Amino acid sequence: MATTRRRNTELAALLTEAQWSYARAAAAFVRVALENGASQFALVERSHIAKWVAGSVPQGPGPEILCEALGRRLGRVVTPGQLGFGPRDVAPDADGLWAGDTLSALSDLWSRDVTIDRRQVLGATAYQVAALAVPGQSWWAAMAARGKGRGRVQAAQVGRGDLEVVRDAVAMFSTMDQRRGGGHGRTAVVQYLNHEVAQYLQGRFATEELRKEMFSAAGELSYLSGWMAFDAGSQAVAQRYFTLAVKLAAEADNAPLAGHVLRAAAHQANDLKHYQLALTLADASVDGERYRTASHRERALLGVVHARALSSNSDKVGAAKALLRAEDDLARAGTGDDEPARVWFFQEASLAHETACALRDVGDLDGAVREFHRSVRTRKTAAFARTHAVTLGYLGDVQARQGNIEQACATWSDALDRMDGIRSGRTVQTAVQMRCALSPFRQRGVSAVHDIDARASAYLARAA
Repeated sequence: MATTRRRNTELAALLTEAQWSYARAAAAFVRVALENGASQFALVERSHIAKWVAGSVPQGPGPEILCEALGRRLGRVVTPGQLGFGPRDVAPDADGLWAGDTLSALSDLWSRDVTIDRRQVLGATAYQVAALAVPGQSWWAAMAARGKGRGRVQAAQVGRGDLEVVRDAVAMFSTMDQRRGGGHGRTAVVQYLNHEVAQYLQGRFATEELRKEMFSAAGELSYLSGWMAFDAGSQAVAQRYFTLAVKLAAEADNAPLAGHVLRAAAHQANDLKHYQLALTLADASVDGERYRTASHRERALLGVVHARALSSNSDKVGAAKALLRAEDDLARAGTGDDEPARVWFFQEASLAHETACALRDVGDLDGAVREFHRSVRTRKTAAFARTHAVTLGYLGDVQARQGNIEQACATWSDALDRMDGIRSGRTVQTAVQMRCALSPFRQRGVSAVHDIDARASAYLARAA
């Protein structure tokens, strides 16, 4: 005898609260799905939402994606249980992604990230907006206190030599990322973090200072894992590595490192067009000791991302002030300064790139072209091939928006030359933007347009 499905009144009530029609709910669902690489949901439409309200359940990661879509609309964490898709006693965690034990979070993230069927596992987790509210001061104090209580008497002794090995690994992987993109070597990075470094974190330290330094080094490696995932287009996983890195920095009582990671999370949120979240994270990155105790070079890096977040939120005056402060901070950074290794890449070319992006976002296209040119002119291209290719792509896009299509094609030709051997979601997106910008010109018989369109298409085919 056929069973009658129960109408999902919980889902219907939340859709009503969100003031969403089935069509609007479907559009929001698809956006979150594509943002997280779940392309199997690209064709979801209003009829699917109607079926879910009628009692059917979305396949695979569908419930989690719908939770995130509704959570963004309602401004709070929504669980599958609240949507009628899971146990009714599941409640949202008030601390969102910041809750739970740091080392347990590392182990859990490993199980989600490195698996035989990575695509299926990662698809079950969405980039979360409502769950990323920056924790208050009491959380930071509690995490620092928790860090001091780490270390087991029976655990293996961790020495300074172990610390130096981890630092060397971070430097090596960071150099590879800058040259070849986040698609190269990320599995090796997360394996090293979860296996060897995680063992160190559970070890016994001769001094509290050594423990803090090891937790800071692990935080930098977690940050790098997140940055590589972000660059490769794995947004949800990147977000969780960034969160883990902040927790490690908090246990190390390392305010500048926490600011550095919050800056990266703000950069990611801004690229995903979550502009208010980006500003919240960027504000936190330059708050108090995170900015005051940072080196001049790191202050400049925090400042330019803060400026981009301000410009994305239409605060031209605030963005201009932040850019000027970043210029001043970088000018004070000398070669003899004791800079943290994590900001070795941030130099004049990087400052110019981020400044250009901020100017572009507030509509100053001439200023953006000027700063992109400065970035291209001053960058050491061999060491920073990935970013150089992206900068050229952005420059060409602005030139096309100004109507200089042949000039844009020349710039894009150089960008495509530089992309050879790079595995990066951002270079892929750059090639996509090229083809979109060229679309109105395809039927005009311009040979440069045809050439760049064909080359961009070929690059995307190879990257698929």
